[in-house]
Amino acid sequence: MFLVLLDVTIVNVTLPGISRALGTGLAGMQGVVDGYAVAIAGLLLGGGALGDRFGHRRMLVAGLVLFGAASLACGLASGPGPLIAARAVQGAGAAMLLPGSLAAVTRMFPDPAEQARALGAWAAVSSTALPAGPLLGGLLVDGPGWRWIFLLNVPIVVAAVAGVLLLVSPDPSARRGSGRLDLAGLVLAPVTLGTLVWAVIQLGHGDRVAVLATAATALVSATALVLVERRAADPLFPAALMRAPAFLGANGASLVMNLVTNGTLFVVTLWLQQVQGRSALVAGAMLLPMAAPLVLLAPLSGMLNARFGPRLPVRAGIVTALCGTPALLFTGPHASYAVLVPTLLLIGIGDGLITASAVSAAMRTAPSGLVGLAGGFNNTARQVGTALGAAVFGSIAGSPLHGTAFASGLHTLAWVSAALWLAALAATALIRL
Repeated sequence: MFLVLLDVTIVNVTLPGISRALGTGLAGMQGVVDGYAVAIAGLLLGGGALGDRFGHRRMLVAGLVLFGAASLACGLASGPGPLIAARAVQGAGAAMLLPGSLAAVTRMFPDPAEQARALGAWAAVSSTALPAGPLLGGLLVDGPGWRWIFLLNVPIVVAAVAGVLLLVSPDPSARRGSGRLDLAGLVLAPVTLGTLVWAVIQLGHGDRVAVLATAATALVSATALVLVERRAADPLFPAALMRAPAFLGANGASLVMNLVTNGTLFVVTLWLQQVQGRSALVAGAMLLPMAAPLVLLAPLSGMLNARFGPRLPVRAGIVTALCGTPALLFTGPHASYAVLVPTLLLIGIGDGLITASAVSAAMRTAPSGLVGLAGGFNNTARQVGTALGAAVFGSIAGSPLHGTAFASGLHTLAWVSAALWLAALAATALIRL
């Protein structure tokens, strides 16, 4: 879990170095982030469904092997196209193993109070990727080079596969051979999301023809997905989940959290390095106010969830993060780093309170046979937010090579972020566990 999320956070601080080495601009940098995030988001539901059917232990091992092979391909990529393609394969491997990590935790701790605390620990371990990513990325970029952010994954994957085989028992409740896989849904879900995100990226670059073409493809694909899911015998979007208000509210909060957090991380990294000229390592260290609270508060969120239920910590986290948005209004090409600290710190505190409790709310609504799929849904919501964050925030901020215009875009993003947090706060009314 740590490894998968590390490859979300470690890349942001290395984007300027990748851009210089491979000769790509803002769209290419967005593609490096979104190639990974879109693949995870689009394929996670399939990973959860396959885990429920064939066993999450098998999917964990297969996903790790694919993730490791794709990491090697990323480290050897000769240009932006091969790198983005390898990042997409990396995302596919992550989508196979992410639901399994949640399913294993919920299977090992069926008692709601124990499960809440266990999910707090799960969130804390995975959240350490946020501070580790920028710092490790900065060290590698300023040292042996950006390719090592991917090559480093290979020996870790080997150790992780051995750990899964030794420590994770096979799933006794896997529905092997039962029902039919929703193959059409497995194809249409990533196509819909991928074309939607690419349309947003192209919108920011003013390419009207590409925007219209990709938006039309997204609309057709989304319509086909709805029709297919209504008729599927074993749908990728089961009615038992889609009609659960707490499930929808928790996933809505998770989506907004990742959208604002990763969108902010994307543009702030560009501001620190390409507008203000700081090194990758210094920029990574400057992101710690966002990262550290997320790690420290995840266990607290689990304890609050166990005692008061998930809605209280989720709401408290959203309000806290909302209070950090006005600081973006004071950014400029020559503004002090200190003006950004409230935004980074309060988002980190808010996310630390939200993450484990939102996951818990989503998982507790799922029938026993759909736990893996429910975990896939929550991770999908978060990764959809990650993909849209880089696309939306990058498109609104524009190119960091134009410092004044970029700062103006950050001011607009303060209002966009506030509106998104308020929408997430409204969604928590559905969480009544």
